[in-house]
Amino acid sequence: MTSELNPPKRLLMGPGPSDVHPRVLRAMATPLLGHLDPEFLTLMNETKDLLKVVFQTKNKLTIPMSGTGSAGMETVFVNLVEPGDKVIVGVNGLFGERMVDVAERCGATVIQANARWGEIIEPEAIEKALKENPGTKLVAVVHAETSTGVMQPLKELSEIVHAHNALFVCDMVTSIGGIPTEIDKNDVDAAYSGTQKCLSAPPGLAPVTFSSRALEVIANRQTKVQSWYLDLSMIQNYWNDERFYHHTAPISMVYSLREALRVIIEEGLENVYDRHKLFGTALHAGLEAMGLELVVKREHRLYQLTSVFIPKGVNDLEVRKQLLAKYGLEIGGGLGELKGKVWRIGLMGYNATQMNVTQFLAALEDVLRQQGFDCNPGAGLLAANEIIRANNV
Repeated sequence: MTSELNPPKRLLMGPGPSDVHPRVLRAMATPLLGHLDPEFLTLMNETKDLLKVVFQTKNKLTIPMSGTGSAGMETVFVNLVEPGDKVIVGVNGLFGERMVDVAERCGATVIQANARWGEIIEPEAIEKALKENPGTKLVAVVHAETSTGVMQPLKELSEIVHAHNALFVCDMVTSIGGIPTEIDKNDVDAAYSGTQKCLSAPPGLAPVTFSSRALEVIANRQTKVQSWYLDLSMIQNYWNDERFYHHTAPISMVYSLREALRVIIEEGLENVYDRHKLFGTALHAGLEAMGLELVVKREHRLYQLTSVFIPKGVNDLEVRKQLLAKYGLEIGGGLGELKGKVWRIGLMGYNATQMNVTQFLAALEDVLRQQGFDCNPGAGLLAANEIIRANNV
């Protein structure tokens, strides 16, 4: 007979999912309501309003889609793109590559603006692509590239894109709740995210937001949206005042997102961003003090997701296996062209704490020394603590 569910305790410090906030777990244990129950409809409205605050937008169509962050990606592309449209995608990591794949499946002619993995997409590359491809419908970039740890500046790109009358689309799966998204300030036309990273909720919903420009494009489509399940022309009628049934909403996941957003707003957005910056910077300092090399230049590093090169002579899988076995601590390996070359370390949402920085650096030093890697004992912790003390924490 199958035993009762009792998974081992883990500290999830990989690229996602991250640990779920205890308040969010409690919210998920709340009894179900029907997906058309008046009380649940009120909770839906509250969730939308909270999501606008955390996304930093006033966009009317700001809702969570049923599905993980990848469903958010597909939602944006299947609703905005029609066969034959020109789409420019900035590719500097795996999730840029994935956007190319999704756009091509929508029938788009995709032009790539490429950069090396670990570097940003330069504004000049986007402008060049736009000049060479007049009539481009949209330009898409990854704000927080999870495969590398790059933080992409948005404002200048947005200005260039709109000067060419195209829509500006952003992958914000690892952004939301960790760094400012500033949808309205950056004039982003459509963005998608996920719940399992800096929002500290389980995977299962994909927050999306669309500007009035994007909604006009959707309203004037010449062809049917290729996906019935992700067709916003129907789904928005469920999330807005009409309340037309489309599909059964994942009730407990809406509970979880509502509570996760409440937790962030109670702490204060700026405080949340400062916390990620402080402990992310401390982690960077600690890793470098141990003699490790980070993938991304200092000015373009994410705070919530850090990629570090694996030292020569150190076994990637063995280190991750030992961290899990000895310390119950999970980190991620590399993806794509960085597979086997880097580790990815998350300090996202509820996990962005001094305790986790300390525990990780101490555990990593222990496991690396077992592998014969030479580093000054305690150097990582000392460097990280100096950063934290300098900020009076």
